[in-house]
Amino acid sequence: MNLPNCFDPALITVDLQERLVPSVYNPDEVVSRATVLLKGAAELGVPVIATEQYPKGLGNTIPAIAELFVPEKTVVVAKTSFSVFGEEKFREELANLSPHTLIFCGIETHVCVLHSVFNALEAGYPVIIAADAVSSRKESEKLLALETARQAGAWLLSTESILFMLLKNSLHPSFKAVSKLIK
Repeated sequence: MNLPNCFDPALITVDLQERLVPSVYNPDEVVSRATVLLKGAAELGVPVIATEQYPKGLGNTIPAIAELFVPEKTVVVAKTSFSVFGEEKFREELANLSPHTLIFCGIETHVCVLHSVFNALEAGYPVIIAADAVSSRKESEKLLALETARQAGAWLLSTESILFMLLKNSLHPSFKAVSKLIK
């Protein structure tokens, strides 16, 4: 079994928007874990592509998340496709970044996240899902989607596990800063 390699990752935040977040199961936990993941990504210089599903109707990324976007390391892509790969701008930005691994968080797990994960795996990317930073309207939909993604080849990890994988060891210059995020 090959372990996920966090070499040159990109973090993909999927549709953490004003009209969507309040409707999902356990929204505070999703926002809290996504916040930690974004702060860790910023500390470690991991680029972020944030998507917004039909922002005209569903609003923009919630302020608690959007304020964490590092301007030179974050691109926001509006989409109408359920999969992030359905948008040309996303594919262009991903090609510019040329990451080895894709890390996903966001909503809804059983629709946009799952479609995106399938397309990422199909494109040959190793995929890690921050399982504590995704959700759906129903917990059962989230759990079924995570199991389906796992069966398809995605890795399901906690935000904390992902950040420590990115650090690799306690000698990393950002070890203390990242450790403080998870306490």
